[in-house]
Amino acid sequence: MPENSGPSPTEKTLSRGCILCHEGAKMVLFVTGRCRRTCWYCPLSRERKGRDVVFANDREVTTPADIIREAEAMSALGTGVTGGEPLLVLDRVVEYCTLLKDHFGPDHHIHLYTGLAPDEAMLRRLQGLVDEIRLHPPHESWADILDTDYARSAALARRMGFSIGIEVPSLPGIGALAAALPLLDFLNINELEWGETCAAAMRERGLEPEDGLHNAVRGAREWAEELPADPKIHFCSSVFKDSVQLRERLRRIAANTARPFEEVTDDGTVVYGVLEPAGSLDGFLDDLDEDDYEVREGRIEMAWWVLAENADRAAGRKYVVERYPNGGMVVEVTPL
Repeated sequence: MPENSGPSPTEKTLSRGCILCHEGAKMVLFVTGRCRRTCWYCPLSRERKGRDVVFANDREVTTPADIIREAEAMSALGTGVTGGEPLLVLDRVVEYCTLLKDHFGPDHHIHLYTGLAPDEAMLRRLQGLVDEIRLHPPHESWADILDTDYARSAALARRMGFSIGIEVPSLPGIGALAAALPLLDFLNINELEWGETCAAAMRERGLEPEDGLHNAVRGAREWAEELPADPKIHFCSSVFKDSVQLRERLRRIAANTARPFEEVTDDGTVVYGVLEPAGSLDGFLDDLDEDDYEVREGRIEMAWWVLAENADRAAGRKYVVERYPNGGMVVEVTPL
């Protein structure tokens, strides 16, 4: 059921994890790229797929302290633990979730995605650390979902106090998952997305992108319409994840980390000017306060408009940079 049909957002039973994601207040903690399943629609990048690596948002983690620094940089109110398959590294999940709860307190909300059906022993280890579990049963199990270990795991987790749901991409046959709704607190449907590592498998199945601007797969919304108009069901579009969820997270990071001379855009990116001087600056910096610029590796970074207004006062290469905050990916470089 796409976002523009059925109950209004105020009537929906959104999980706490979804509410915080909507606000951009959740850090994404990728704990491993290892996974025993080979889902043809898996969108993981080559940088992560099958590799035992850890990322906090888009930053590779080398020590647990990196996780805390990234969470603090965005004033995270919670964390989404994902992979690969997180429960293949259960000790790591327990360690990192304990770290986050100890540092930020018990109200730091943690949800965990898993393609497994955790048993009681696993759930006991996660109690008090993970607040919300999002099960990802394989596509081939959906038609008989009530006869699977996922249904039994969901019922057990709910009795043990977890918020429990299913989260899957929109695929043909998704309507069968409605049978599991009495066992669940929520059912999240992600619009199926095109990715570089799953593109060949999608072409083999006759699928194609919806348009040239977004990653959504044509027909994915229509498949979701197999589901009833139930307040437990939430459809998360590709456009929403790209244009709202990511933007809000970037804006939180930028608010905490932007340098005084950086302009923060509505999209959460930061913009600044760069001068790569050629020869003497002849007093170019004399009129600037210390907060107005930063010298970094022979470059001078400053407010882009200051550089533009004074471009003729210093020889060298001059350009404007737009990038993700906190030293993130460069979006655009414009010469002056």
